Amino acid sequence: MGSINVRESKLYLDFRYLNTRCREQTALPDTRANRKKLEKLLKQIESDIRLKCFVYSDYFPDSKKASNFVKDDEQASRIKRAMLATYQKTSNALQGHNNRAFEDFAQEWFSENEVRWKQSYVNSMRIYVFSYLTKEFAGFDVSEIDRPTILKYRAKLMQPKADGTQLSTDFVNHIMTPLRMILREAADRFGFRCQFENIAPLRVDRRDVNPFSLEQVLTFLKTVRVDFRNYYTVRFFTGMRTAEIDGLMWKYVDFDLGTISIRETFVQGRMDSTKTRGSMRDIQMSTLVKEALQNQLEVSGDGKFVFPNSQGNPLDHGNVRDRVWKPTLKKIGMEYRRPYETRHTAATLWLASGEAPEWIARQMGHANTKMLFEIYSRYVPNLTRRDGSAFEQLLSNVLCEDSQHL
Repeated sequence: MGSINVRESKLYLDFRYLNTRCREQTALPDTRANRKKLEKLLKQIESDIRLKCFVYSDYFPDSKKASNFVKDDEQASRIKRAMLATYQKTSNALQGHNNRAFEDFAQEWFSENEVRWKQSYVNSMRIYVFSYLTKEFAGFDVSEIDRPTILKYRAKLMQPKADGTQLSTDFVNHIMTPLRMILREAADRFGFRCQFENIAPLRVDRRDVNPFSLEQVLTFLKTVRVDFRNYYTVRFFTGMRTAEIDGLMWKYVDFDLGTISIRETFVQGRMDSTKTRGSMRDIQMSTLVKEALQNQLEVSGDGKFVFPNSQGNPLDHGNVRDRVWKPTLKKIGMEYRRPYETRHTAATLWLASGEAPEWIARQMGHANTKMLFEIYSRYVPNLTRRDGSAFEQLLSNVLCEDSQHL
């Protein structure tokens, strides 16, 4: 039996758990009402201990002693979930609800949907579902996963790991996406209310783009290895994504029309369709790009891919980044930037030169110009500035003309 005692005018619990004496301080003053509260809590603790479902960290999450019972808490949690599951199944049966284990339904849902996904998306979803979700919710029925459970799991994912690493907010949102989809589908099929309602994704701060200036681009191209000069010329002046240029084949290059057709990409070691339907587009070659591709034709024109490796296969983007991109940046004294900045560079250079935003959006594979103005406008101070300078210039011109007539 445990007891309730006083230390420095505050109540604390004194009980034994797994042959260990546990004393947990509270912030409650020694009053009759508070003693009754703790007596009730102590009875609940002793009941859970007898049922082998006492989870120390649930009762005392801030206690230092909780770290001594981590493994015991895991086992007790499983027992507690099993007991709750038995109760929930009985309750659902009385209400006419069907029960499905989360891991079974998740597997069924995945099998039904993977046929409509790109292979790269299948690979990502397989990680989210089977490396995270089914492990966390093993033993749960789909109807048992309520809103507090979902929110606690998301908070758990955001906690730093033992090695100090931490999942990004964006990655955690990606894990929660299939959980929402699975629970909604299960709710529709089995007639229960989905608990994944009004749970907004975690806020992800937009990463600032860091494009090159034209002078920096030209310096980079003069410095980069000769065998990659054509490759980076095309990257910097077309805005192609890494997967698009690495998977570019000669059959999609038309010198007569002066276009590069984006129809396939190289993703995760295999050819795949474009990122989105809007990404399927025809890019117009500038003079620089056309010359670079004509030079490259003499190098790899007999093969399938425009920029192949020594075996004639698509380039490995990680290898190119580490062996070509990074050393070139270091040689010209520039801090590291992502290779994706070549795409941002193309957009900002086009905007700065006064190209029509609609044309730029088509070259980039964007559905409209919204993203252009949201991401890139601050790099183009003379493009729809909306800071009053254009009106000031108009007034200046008019006043100047009027003064000449006086």
